[in-house]
Amino acid sequence: MVSLEQDLQKVKQSIDQFGEITHRVLQYLPIVISKSEVKNDYIIHSSQIAGTTKFVRPINKELFLNKPEDFEKNFVQLKEIFEKIKSNMKIDQSEKDCIDRTVYTIQQSIGAGLDLLVAQNSARKHVGNRFEELIKAVFTEIGVVNKKLVLQIPYETDEGSKTYKCENDLILSPHEKVQSTANSLDEFEIVVSVKTTSKDRLGKMFIDKILLERFVDHPQKVIGIFLNDVQRKEDNNISFTLVSGLFMVYTKFLTKLDGIYYLDPPPNASKKPYSDHMKRFSELITTDYKALFSS
Repeated sequence: MVSLEQDLQKVKQSIDQFGEITHRVLQYLPIVISKSEVKNDYIIHSSQIAGTTKFVRPINKELFLNKPEDFEKNFVQLKEIFEKIKSNMKIDQSEKDCIDRTVYTIQQSIGAGLDLLVAQNSARKHVGNRFEELIKAVFTEIGVVNKKLVLQIPYETDEGSKTYKCENDLILSPHEKVQSTANSLDEFEIVVSVKTTSKDRLGKMFIDKILLERFVDHPQKVIGIFLNDVQRKEDNNISFTLVSGLFMVYTKFLTKLDGIYYLDPPPNASKKPYSDHMKRFSELITTDYKALFSS
């Protein structure tokens, strides 16, 4: 078996692979965590290894399943819920809570492991990559056709024709095969931006929607999926990074996105008018993606 450090940096292609790595991290964390600070609903863990203190990203204690046996129980249920979604069966609120808790625990376990075992710059890249892979695996599990796609947008310069590469983290399709190509987007498919946080990326989503719609010359559904919008502040505090006022200004004066979904929503997401645009991830995979396909 490869080391935990190596495993965290390996590409994950299935939900079972994510379950296995999460179980490994949950067994590892109690061994190395030396201090924990609670701030509101969040825990900030730290570990002293060889005289060096390393901090773990803030973890929502209401969402995170910190005991391996609790995670295993919820993971089994999660896979059963995926089968129910695939079969178009009704999903109740307790099952939606299981989706959010379990998927959140998977991603934050990976983040915590990378925080402790991998250099910061490399860890940041791998956290983002694993999150994209996790969301792709979830949609694959519920039977939604999907694909990562780079749209090639040509433009003219004094030096001749050049191409801007607009990378789309995921395309969700109601068809048997993704119809969008490097040169066009299918108007019935959904362009998805998958990021661990909206910080420094929110504006790009709005600009990309405008750009995509002008290039393909038809309305295009664009949504965002975020892990959270919280970060550690100093050693024992947190701060929220969603610039909610800017989100509403972009929505009113630039364009309207077709949905923003969080595994761990920031406080403002539950308040009007933000709650009209922001929901939990479980709402997307149980009901909203079907509504978006049919709209």
